[in-house]
Parts: sequence; C-alpha cells; structure tokens
Amino acid sequence: MKTKLFLTFPLLCCFAMTSCYVIPDPQKEKPKEEVKKDTTLTSEEQQKLDEQRAKMKEKEEAEKKEKEALVEKEKEKEGDTTPKPPDRKPGDYPFANPVPGKEGFVFSPYNNKLVDVRDIPSGQLVRDPTYAVSEKKFFRVP
Repeated sequence: MKTKLFLTFPLLCCFAMTSCYVIPDPQKEKPKEEVKKDTTLTSEEQQKLDEQRAKMKEKEEAEKKEKEALVEKEKEKEGDTTPKPPDRKPGDYPFANPVPGKEGFVFSPYNNKLVDVRDIPSGQLVRDPTYAVSEKKFFRVP
C-alpha cells in the first residue's frame, strides 16, 4: 500500500505541473520585423565602396608583382632548370597524332605512346615526357 502511495504522489505532481504549463500557439505569435531589403545606396556611399574596391585591386596587383619578382630572383639564383627546345626552324619538329575519341590526348611521333596535352594550345612545342631531357625529343601539338 505504501509503495502505491509513493508511486502515485510523484505522478500526480508531474501531471499538475504539466497541466499548468501554457503551450504557445504558433498562429498567435507575431512575425519578427523584416529587414528592409529595398535599401538603396546613396551616391556618396557608392563612391566610397568604389574607392575601396579600387584600393583592394591595387593592393592585389602590387602583391602579385612582388611575388613574381621574388620567383624571378630565385630562378636567377638557382639557374633555370626547365628544358628549352633547341633552336630550329618551325618545320623541323613533327606533329603528334590526335587520339580519336579522346580530346586533349595525342600519340607521340617518336614512340607512339599516349601523351596528355589538354591545357596546351595547338601548335605549341612540347617535350616528349617518355624521353630524358638530354635526348631533346620535342613535337608540336596538332
């Protein structure tokens, strides 16, 4: 008997507390004030924004020039290790054969192996990656 009393008393308390709580009705809530989306800038504000944009572009260009200058100085110190094509006439280099059905891929004219030339423009001189740099195997992109 005492156990039933101990169990029912907390249940009655919980029921009494939940019955007193008011659940807000979502329909009765007032909508929050909307931010004005149709705000227009005055000519002065627009001029300030344009000036800020121009300053940012100038800063970016200056940083870009500084980076390029640093890269050039480093190349001068280390020496340019990129292979340069030998001095020949434009007609001396063979053209690669395009791979049918695969745009941006060609067959090397020296060993007929597949070479990726997707970002290289047509007519550009390219070193064959399957040969060593010292062999100087260059071809043109069709």
